[in-house]
Parts: sequence; C-alpha cells; structure tokens
Amino acid sequence: MTSPGPAPGGGGWMRPPVEAALLMVFTCACFAGMSALIRDLSSAISPFEIAFFRNAIGLIFLLPVMWRLGFEIPRGPVLKSYAIRAVIGISAMWVWYSALEFTPLAEAITLNFTVALWMIPVAILLLGEKVGMRRWGATIVGFCGVLIVMQPGAETVGLDSLLAVFAALLFAISMALVRLLARSQRPIAIVFYMNLLMTPLSLGPAIAFWTMPDPSQLGWLFVIGSLAIVAHFSMARALSLVEASSVVPLDFTRLPFAAVIGYFALGEVPDVWIWPGAALIAASAIYIARREAQLQRVAGGF
Repeated sequence: MTSPGPAPGGGGWMRPPVEAALLMVFTCACFAGMSALIRDLSSAISPFEIAFFRNAIGLIFLLPVMWRLGFEIPRGPVLKSYAIRAVIGISAMWVWYSALEFTPLAEAITLNFTVALWMIPVAILLLGEKVGMRRWGATIVGFCGVLIVMQPGAETVGLDSLLAVFAALLFAISMALVRLLARSQRPIAIVFYMNLLMTPLSLGPAIAFWTMPDPSQLGWLFVIGSLAIVAHFSMARALSLVEASSVVPLDFTRLPFAAVIGYFALGEVPDVWIWPGAALIAASAIYIARREAQLQRVAGGF
C-alpha cells in the first residue's frame, strides 16, 4: 500500500524520511512494550479481560477525536464490513494475547512477523489480487524461517507457537478487510469503529473470566490501552510521510526491543534459532513489501 507522501511545502525541521523512520521505530518500541505488559499481566488477568480494557481505553481516547472531526454513521454493506472486521479483529486479539501468555516474548514477536507472509494467500482469496512467482517464492522462504523458529523436528510443536502463527493469520485477514474499508472510509473512522464494535464484543468473555484488577494492574491496563493508541497514531503519521515499503523494514526492530525487554524485565533469554529464523522472515517480508510497491507504481504509471 502506498501513502500520499509528504504534503507540499512542508516546512518541518526534520526531513520526512527521517521523521517517518523515527516514528516507526517509536511505534515498534510501543508495541513491544505493550506485548511485554500483556505477557506479564496474563499470569493474573485473562486475555479476554485484557482485550476488553485495551479496546475500552482506546475508545475513550478516540471519542473526543471523532467528536471534533465529525461522525460518519456506517450503513448497509459498509456496516457489515465493519462488523465482520470487528469479529475477526477481536478473535485475533484473543488468540494473540493467549499466545503471549505462554510464549517467550521474542519468539512470539518473531512468529507475529508472518502477518506479511499470510497476506499473500489472504489477498488472493479476499481481495482478488494476482500474485506472481517472485512473491510466492519469498513467502515460501519466509515460512522456512518459521520452521527454523518453531523447530518441528526437535520436539513436538507447542500450542503456544501455533497460537502465535494462527494469530498472525487472523491479523492478515483483518488487514485485508481494512484495505477494503479504506477504499471508502477515513483511517480514523476505521480505527474508531473498530474500537466501538470490539469493546462490547470483548465484554462478554471478559465478564466470564473476570478477575478484579488491583490498583497497580488497573494502571498497567491503562498503559496498555494508551500505548496501543499512541502506536497506531504514530504509525499512521509515519505512513503519511513516505511509502509504506520505506518503513516496513523497520517493523522488525520490534524483535530487538522484545529481546531486551524480555531479558531485563521478564528474565527470558531468546533461543539461538530465533535470530536466523527471524532474518529469513524479515527478508521475505521486506521483499514482498517492496515488490508490491514497485508493482503499484508501475500500475499507476509513476
């Protein structure tokens, strides 16, 4: 997906590519920190309850923004698309938070990178996109990286790793639905209605597995919701400055952030096989992103 690029005549003190890169690294630090907090809290609070607080807090932040910008009430097919996206989105969140509960942080983040790889078959099935042999080849290479991380020949593949990969598939489907919505809806509206619909969807399971958070846990839940909103706005700003393919490679800075946080905050030492596996996944995802951008420029006559 390409972005509109910097606005003409921008007089900022920082060049757009530099600002976009710094914003993307900041976004990755936020997401890694949020994942670490979820992993830490999941020993006492269920993933369903964490998901509810994450969406509810995000909704609180977004309501005044939408109030200022104006509401656009979705109807008909658009409302149906929002509803389907919300169901897939909350399912992805539940599975991902469950994976974080049982999987070492760096390994979970590495397997989450497969979202870019899942986008290839998902784009074919849901968006009707045509994918050439080069991107299929890169996808196969990426999934070889997944096998290195999971090491299916060394021991029985754990449910935790499978949850992380399944969560990535659900996130890819969710992103494809966002692409469809983005053809007619504003990005801020997509994020707002996602939180508006996912908050009540997440409430029922949260009540079923409810544990009353103590003041400290409630504070960290608020931090999780805040980090999610800040990260999404930071990423949106980065993508408004440069093409998506320019900042996609920086998404993989989540891994070193996760490794450092996991080591110092959670006492986790990443498995040695994570790094070569992550390198293959990263290389294939970067190639897919740049190849897609190149094809879009050709199709657009740039």
